[in-house]
Amino acid sequence: MTQLTYVLVHGAWHTGAELEPTAEHLRSRGHLVMCPTLAGNRPGDDRATIGLEDAAQSLAAYLDEHDLNEVRLVGHSYGGMVISRVADLRPERLARLVYVNAFVPDPGEALNDLVPPHYVELFDAVSAQNNGAVMLPFPVWREAFINDASLSLATSAYEKLNPHPYKTFQDGIVLSQPMAASPVPKSYVNCREDTALPQSLGWHPRLSEKLGLFRYVECSGSHEVWFTDPQAIADAIEKAGRD
Repeated sequence: MTQLTYVLVHGAWHTGAELEPTAEHLRSRGHLVMCPTLAGNRPGDDRATIGLEDAAQSLAAYLDEHDLNEVRLVGHSYGGMVISRVADLRPERLARLVYVNAFVPDPGEALNDLVPPHYVELFDAVSAQNNGAVMLPFPVWREAFINDASLSLATSAYEKLNPHPYKTFQDGIVLSQPMAASPVPKSYVNCREDTALPQSLGWHPRLSEKLGLFRYVECSGSHEVWFTDPQAIADAIEKAGRD
C-alpha cells in the first residue's frame, strides 16, 4: 500500500485529540496522519480575539514546521473554512482537500453566513455572556450533532469539548478565488445521519457543489461520527483521499 499523508483538521469546540481514534485507523493502514489543534482551541488561547485568519495561519505554519507535502488536508465542519483558506496560503503543499460535512465558503463569506439564523442568534447570546467564546448547549449537541450515540457516549464526548472563539464564525474569509476555481483537487464526505444543519439547509449538495468538480463519498453516522464510528469515517476519508 502506498503511504499517503493526511492532516485531520478538527471543527469548532474540538482539538486534534478527538480525531486521534480515526487517525489510528488510518495509521494502521500505513498512512502518515497528523491531528493539529488550531489557534483558538488550545489551552490558554484568547477566545475573545482569535479569528479565522489566525486559525488558518496556525495550520499553514504547522504544515511548514513539519515540512509536509502531498498532503490530504481533511477539514471537518468549521475546519472546512480553515482548509479553504490554507488552499490559498499553501497550495504547493497540498495533494487534495477533503471536506467532511464541512463548510465551503465563497470569498468574503463567514461561517455565520452559512448557518440558519437561529444558530446565529444562539451564538450571539452565548458569546455576549462569555467574553467572545461560544459553547453548544448540551441538548443541541445530543439531538443534532451526535444523534447516533448513546446518552453515555454523548455525555462523555461533550465533556471533551472546549469553548470556541466566536470571532472565527464572524470573520469573512479571505480567498483569491471561489473554491471551484482552486486548482487543488477536492472531495466531499457526507455523513448521512448528520442533522447538525437542518435538512432544508443541509451540507450536501448546498455546500459541496460550491467546490465545482469534486469527488463525492458517503458515510453512515452523525456529525460526530469521529466519536461514534471512527473506523467508518476513516474508511470514507481514505476513499476520498486516494489518487
